[in-house]
Amino acid sequence: MKTLYIKSTSASKMIKDLQTKIGGTITSLNHENVLTVDSELAQGTISAISVKKSITYISFDIEFKKDIKLVNTILKSSPVYFTYCSEGHVEHSFSVEGKTNTLDAFQTAILRSAETVNNVYHFEKDMTYKFSTIVVSTDEVSIKNNELNSKLDEIFRPEENTTNFAYFGSYNLKIAEKIEQLEAISQEGVVRRLLIESTVQTILALEIQQHTDDLKHASNQFGSLNKEEMETIKDLSVFIKNYPEKQYTLKYLSSKSGLTPSKLQEGFKLLHDRTVTDFIRNVRVETAEDLIKTSDLNISEIVYTVGLTSRSYFSKIFKEKYNCSPKQYQDNQNSLAATA
Repeated sequence: MKTLYIKSTSASKMIKDLQTKIGGTITSLNHENVLTVDSELAQGTISAISVKKSITYISFDIEFKKDIKLVNTILKSSPVYFTYCSEGHVEHSFSVEGKTNTLDAFQTAILRSAETVNNVYHFEKDMTYKFSTIVVSTDEVSIKNNELNSKLDEIFRPEENTTNFAYFGSYNLKIAEKIEQLEAISQEGVVRRLLIESTVQTILALEIQQHTDDLKHASNQFGSLNKEEMETIKDLSVFIKNYPEKQYTLKYLSSKSGLTPSKLQEGFKLLHDRTVTDFIRNVRVETAEDLIKTSDLNISEIVYTVGLTSRSYFSKIFKEKYNCSPKQYQDNQNSLAATA
């Protein structure tokens, strides 16, 4: 067992500190710092992004070759850690030898040490870990200058000096979807910076909302879906997005997924806040909008391509979403192209 001590939550300092411990090379650009490792100790990437001076987003996609304890020692304050596991599981404790709690895939945790010293993640060798943490600073300067930090410091403050704050929430696929969107951002410069900031703040908002919702529904925290069923819903959503032209029915989707129609509806409501039918319709409209912008297909061809049969119905649902008809939208795209 090897113990690594990291003494900062600053994006650049943390990545540099990790590099001295596990090796690797650092790429830094516009407040983004990525450590790529292929050493005797670890293989993978750890990235840290300064969203604001007082908020840092950290993402792990790494496999350690020895059992590791990663200890974040903060001497001046006790930050709030919003941690989400995308794959596998994560073990956490508030001291090097303290009791560990498990964070499963698709689960969120809000963690804060009362002692302002140790926040420990435990890694077993030869396992892939994919999780992210949003660290919100609660030092005097951060609280004084940032209303959000001050509010979160108040909400997630341990009740007593000897008590740590540890909340392990229910499964949430919306957060996984936002993390995937964050990782898929391909733009550069100021556009990339703005997209990253807005997406990280959305992830933070979803984690806080999850805590609020779980408190309201404490008696049924995890609903009727288990982790494997939630993952099935996620995979099914991706399948529908990839093949919007298929003629889907609840019977077909139930057979394909092995889930009952009621569990399908519950899962889609949790992930997308939509019924299955609403989700399919929305995917088709969004795919059609993209085809109008990027292809030479006419409207009738696009209607067929996305799995619809009625042009009038397509026009109706398109206008409901985008406040203009498909023809108006296409004409506007053509006029823009002509003047470019």
